[in-house]
Amino acid sequence: MLTDLSPLIAATSQWLIRAFPPCGGALAAALCEAQARQAVTVAAWLRYPTTADAALVGMAGPGGSARLDWITGSDTADDSEATETAWRTWVDEVVASWAASLLTDPELAGLAVAALADGEHLNGTPIQFRRLTGPDAGDERAGALLRHPDLVAPVAELHRAQLVHRLGPRQPAVA
Repeated sequence: MLTDLSPLIAATSQWLIRAFPPCGGALAAALCEAQARQAVTVAAWLRYPTTADAALVGMAGPGGSARLDWITGSDTADDSEATETAWRTWVDEVVASWAASLLTDPELAGLAVAALADGEHLNGTPIQFRRLTGPDAGDERAGALLRHPDLVAPVAELHRAQLVHRLGPRQPAVA
């Protein structure tokens, strides 16, 4: 029984990168992938906080990318490409939506990373998600499409309310 979320994280990260590709060359591609993977990891760990949750999604499957493909206009693949796109069955729509929300809202990303302390995935090991929570100029250039609020809004808004509810009410900033 699969108890880690690595296939889901890899597939959902791949989907985000293909839907919102990097801007630049090989370095930009690596930076964009790192940002997507960090956002998807945080989102997946929040969505499936326990080993039991991970095992259940491993058995039932995450649902695939069909709706996300339709929303972003990339649902034109024909059946002859089925073997090349089998990875898409491991894409989790909710995780992709949450990751898109985290990539476009630094405050929400910070709250999400802080909330991971409640889950089983960290096992007491502190992990930095710097490319998600504190991207530098290179990260921002490489992931310009991935982090563009208007471009990712159709995906982010699908399940953003669930993410906000999961993280609890945001406290207004005190002056």
